[in-house]
Amino acid sequence: MSVHIKHFDRDKALEVIVFIASSLPDATRHSISKMLYLADKLHLQDYGRLICGDRYIAMQYGPVPSAIYDMMKVPDKRVSIDVDWDEMIQEAIGVNGWVIEAKRNCNMDLLSESEVECIKQAIYEYGDKSFGELTDITHDAAWKASNRNDTISIDDIVSTLHNYEEVSNYIHAH
Repeated sequence: MSVHIKHFDRDKALEVIVFIASSLPDATRHSISKMLYLADKLHLQDYGRLICGDRYIAMQYGPVPSAIYDMMKVPDKRVSIDVDWDEMIQEAIGVNGWVIEAKRNCNMDLLSESEVECIKQAIYEYGDKSFGELTDITHDAAWKASNRNDTISIDDIVSTLHNYEEVSNYIHAH
């Protein structure tokens, strides 16, 4: 049985991008994607849900949160979501070469304490890792079980957690 993750929360997603971009030196689409994946795994493990509800795609350099990745491409006009949303994203983040820059402070009211805790923990543990190290770390069993450029199933992500049976039972019951 496939688990349906909660509806994607784009408002929260934008704040997560701003939060991570302002917390990492020289944040990139890659490093933000990896910090969120690692934070999502922590949040699944401890709280039984993903932070923003995005789906992960098994890309060459590791899992990529699909909608969030598109959001990070809006400032340099590589993607357009819609006129109003594009403007909100461009007011929140900018792109300078490979670097994603926060243009404002994160609205912390949109993030729960548990979400902030898991994002901070991921940044603390992995924020100083190189592109290659982050790629290697996130080439986990869930990524390996997926075809390139396909969605990584939530069940495969859960299977990488030390308490996978407990989390699987929880998410399948809710």
